[in-house]
Amino acid sequence: MIRHLVLFKLNDGVRRDDPRVVEGVAAFRALGGQIPELEFWECEWNISDRPIAYDFAINSAVADTEALKRYVEHPAHQAGVTLWREFATWVIADYEF
Repeated sequence: MIRHLVLFKLNDGVRRDDPRVVEGVAAFRALGGQIPELEFWECEWNISDRPIAYDFAINSAVADTEALKRYVEHPAHQAGVTLWREFATWVIADYEF
């Protein structure tokens, strides 16, 4: 199994209630039911207000590197990424467990 973690940081001046953000969150929340390769899927706003904290997180799992590739290339995932590029940056970590 591969754990796929993503942490998002909203760009300066962008708020959670920005319509673009609301649309992006909805797009990512829907991925769990749209992409068969996802064995585990959760995403949510960070509750920490520490200065180094990121704003939004995805925690997911897929079976193997081929499943991860299919997930990353899936049209629904790519559509969500396109939305998030307008208002946030992110970091990822993929590891076997």
